[in-house]
Amino acid sequence: MSAPLQALFAPFRLGALELPTRVVMAPMTRSFSPGGVPNAKVVEYYRRRAAAGVGLIVTEGTTVGHKAANGYPNVPRFYGEDALAGWKDVVDAVHAEGGKIVPQLWHVGNVRKLGTEPDASVPGYGPSEKLKDGKVVVHGMSKADIGEVIAAFAQAARDAKAIGMDGVEIHGAHGYLIDQFFWEGSNQRSDEYGGDLAQRSRFAIELIQAVRAAVGPDYPIIFRFSQWKQQDYSARLVQTAEELGAFLKPLSDAGVDIFHCSTRRFWEPEFEGSDLNLAGWTRQLTGKPTITVGSVGLDGEFLQFMVNTDKVAQPAGIESLLERLNRQEFDLVAVGRALLVDPDWAVKVREGRQQDILPFSRDALTSLV
Repeated sequence: MSAPLQALFAPFRLGALELPTRVVMAPMTRSFSPGGVPNAKVVEYYRRRAAAGVGLIVTEGTTVGHKAANGYPNVPRFYGEDALAGWKDVVDAVHAEGGKIVPQLWHVGNVRKLGTEPDASVPGYGPSEKLKDGKVVVHGMSKADIGEVIAAFAQAARDAKAIGMDGVEIHGAHGYLIDQFFWEGSNQRSDEYGGDLAQRSRFAIELIQAVRAAVGPDYPIIFRFSQWKQQDYSARLVQTAEELGAFLKPLSDAGVDIFHCSTRRFWEPEFEGSDLNLAGWTRQLTGKPTITVGSVGLDGEFLQFMVNTDKVAQPAGIESLLERLNRQEFDLVAVGRALLVDPDWAVKVREGRQQDILPFSRDALTSLV
């Protein structure tokens, strides 16, 4: 193995969390859990990645136990005895292969549409009410609602620890509920959960604090955030490094151990005047370990497949990624659709068999491999 590759396959340790490699499986919604329960195919899907050298698996988004948390069919739940038993099978299979796994805890917020399972009559929940043709399509959350959602995240984290998960990731990115509170456009509240960005972050801070209280001081909490949104790839929550630092510090102080910094392309600088990407800036500003992500291992065919792209991008090779990792710009590397297509991606990279990596295929999105 070449010297640059050694950094990617070196172990990582944070407190009690020990990872065999720096390769992380990024969370990717798959919708292959009928009734919200992970089945044998889901177990095998995650086991194969752990067996092939993925150090940490972040599961697909799993909905917490709140009536409006889900927004899509066949998404796995992280509540209820049947779903938790399914996840326990996943945990055992991943651990048997020497890997580690955390669930991504998720509430879709105002993205939810009427008619969505499990209760078709429940609208989306969000920071602010939204009406259409005189009908409530988004329920503006009361303080009681906020308390219920926070309690649901805390319970999910408690359950994750009970079934042997190695930590939890809180989904605070991509225009879903936690992120909706961050944005002035979706958060028009006049109480303590609205106002400037510091006030709009209160919901996330209280949620992280509740999760930390539920799992204790030594259980890893990952927080995923993004500047871009599915609705707007050019969106920017903060414009400068100084603003980013001010945004992240309260989240870090609340109990985040690792920041998962979601970008569309890992090689693009976050702010003018520096080559650091979002993960690089976050690590420098918080002192906490970071996960970089964004088109790792993908080729031009995938980039052409993406819709609503804001510009044509030339993919960066693994060499660029390794250079940044060796400079300690970030600590861990999340691989998404490249790993979805080829479960053996990590072992092929480690063995220098990049020519054998399966190229991106849209067909891979239609089944669990």
